[in-house]
Amino acid sequence: ETTLAGRGPGPARTTAKSATAAGSPRGGLGRALATHWYAWAMVAPVVLVLGVIVGWPLVRGVYLSLTNASERNVSRTIGVRHIEATYEFVGLDNYAAVLGDAVFWQRLVWTVVWTVACVSITFALGLGLATVLNRQFRGRAAYRMALILPWAVPGFVSVFAWRFLFNRDNGILNKILDGGGISAVPWLDDPTWAKVSVIAVNVWLGVPFMMVALLGGLQSIPAELYEAAEMDGAGPWQRFRHITLPGLRAVSMTVILLSTIWTFNMFPVIFLLTRGGPGDSTEILVTQAFRQAFVASPRDFAGSATWGVLILGLLMIFALVYRRSLRKQGEVW
Repeated sequence: ETTLAGRGPGPARTTAKSATAAGSPRGGLGRALATHWYAWAMVAPVVLVLGVIVGWPLVRGVYLSLTNASERNVSRTIGVRHIEATYEFVGLDNYAAVLGDAVFWQRLVWTVVWTVACVSITFALGLGLATVLNRQFRGRAAYRMALILPWAVPGFVSVFAWRFLFNRDNGILNKILDGGGISAVPWLDDPTWAKVSVIAVNVWLGVPFMMVALLGGLQSIPAELYEAAEMDGAGPWQRFRHITLPGLRAVSMTVILLSTIWTFNMFPVIFLLTRGGPGDSTEILVTQAFRQAFVASPRDFAGSATWGVLILGLLMIFALVYRRSLRKQGEVW
């Protein structure tokens, strides 16, 4: 009793406090809510909004993927007459149909190629520009603003501008080629050139983000490391390989993950530039899902939802594998 009532925080007093806290009916969650109630209050509106605009559509999409819902059997109102929904639960039949369709695998292969090409080129260009802009030279601020400009322009505006540039008859690019005696290139009319075009536009849109992120990482590397390496006789390539790249590892892993997810689902570039054409040569998974839900007749809501759930599953698998590989390399994420 003396120890518990005394001033000093003796072992018996600490043990008694721990036992009281552990035996509290509120438990760990209750203590967290009582201690950090203000933080929970701040986060609650965001969680509520995300639950409404993300959580509910996600649950609804998963449910629709397990039905045969289409434009013909969903609930609808025609004039003053309301028709009830008649679609039925079909289980995993939609997934079996999609995975057994060669179209899905064709779209998946092109989506992976498109994503890998865009992310790798974007990262290489962003790293090169960040390395240049990390040095002191005249007009550096102006160059930074000019390179960030594509990021500030709305994406659909940029894509429409590129459509004018790629125009086969009146586009600036073909006018320049014609001036050099080179025949016009069917940028958006040939399947191969169309793929090159969408990759080029997406890279142009993605380089500013990559450059800014990597530039911030470069500026966090202590200059003393470069000075010490230079005094030891290390050349530019050795300094880049043994100081710059390891110093950018954490930032690089994050931006590559984000860029991969964004590019995998990059709907505006494909849809606004080529609409998946010519034919269906540039159609990726997300544009195919859109086509089934809003373009096909009758609109296949269940099939579109199935494609969406599969896209989500693929990205979740990629994120888990990526996270595991980072942990093996000693990175915490």
